[in-house]
Amino acid sequence: MRAYYEAFWEDQPADPEPWAWTRRRALLLNETKPGERVLDLGCGAGRFVRALEEHGAHPIGVEIAEPALQRARANAPGADLRRADPEGPLPLDDGEIDLVWCSELLEHIADTAHTLSEIRRVLHTGGRLLLTTPYHGRLRDTAIALARFERHFDPLGQHLRFYTRRSLRDTLQAFAFEDIRITTSGGPPLLRETLVARAVRASLIGG
Repeated sequence: MRAYYEAFWEDQPADPEPWAWTRRRALLLNETKPGERVLDLGCGAGRFVRALEEHGAHPIGVEIAEPALQRARANAPGADLRRADPEGPLPLDDGEIDLVWCSELLEHIADTAHTLSEIRRVLHTGGRLLLTTPYHGRLRDTAIALARFERHFDPLGQHLRFYTRRSLRDTLQAFAFEDIRITTSGGPPLLRETLVARAVRASLIGG
């Protein structure tokens, strides 16, 4: 995984605009309170880290690809940016984070259980997860099945997982998240839509 994304980022511009930048930036900042410690998991070139700093939060950007971190250091000078081992723990202490921003990332990860366990570990009890992932919906699923199934579900493509509302909710519940709210965002059903999940880290004590 790391080799793939190292190569990917080597070819990227110095400050690429994230997909749906304006909409996703507004989503993140609307959920963030000034002074909160926010983990930007998969921070890329640092655009969201910079936005969080300007908002008054205390972001920590984590990436697996060094070329991405090089860009993030230039785009968010002085920010707290850390490199992670894809197979190891996140470089953070237990319970030190108020909000985890995991946007357009979970669908790329092979070991979902490891990632969600680590997200849960670094959040304090009552800490929040704000997650986005691509959403097809029934109309788009039908169109994909009829016209471009092999291309869309390319075994060598970047997207390894495809979530529905139910499967995403069930996955988060399996890792002891509660108060799960899932909405959709984006364009008409046949264009790209996004699932937006908000969830709270529950305590395991007392169930």
